Amino acid sequence: MNFLDGDNKYLRAKERVAEVKKFYTSLVSYILVISFLAGLNYYADEWRYAWFLWPALGWGIGLVFQGIKAFDMNPFFGKSWEDRKIKEFMKDDKVSNKWE
Repeated sequence: MNFLDGDNKYLRAKERVAEVKKFYTSLVSYILVISFLAGLNYYADEWRYAWFLWPALGWGIGLVFQGIKAFDMNPFFGKSWEDRKIKEFMKDDKVSNKWE
C-alpha cells in the first residue's frame, strides 16, 4: 500500500461521512416539516382529509433512496459490485489492451 492509496481511502471515507451526515440532516428536516404539516392539517380541518400524507409519502420515498445510498445498502449496484466490475475491466484491459 502506498501513500496515494491511503489518501484515496481517506477521501472515500470523508465522502461517505458527508453522505451520512446529509441523510441525517434530511431526516431531521423531514420529521420537523411533516410534523408541522400534520399539525397544520389537524388544526385546519380536523383530519377530514389527511393531505399532509402526500408530501410525507413523496419526501419519504426520496429519503429512503438517500438512505440506501448513504449506507451503501443497494443490493444490485453496491460498492462490492463496483469493485468487482472495476477489477473485471482492469483484467480485460491487461489481456486485450483494446482501450489504447
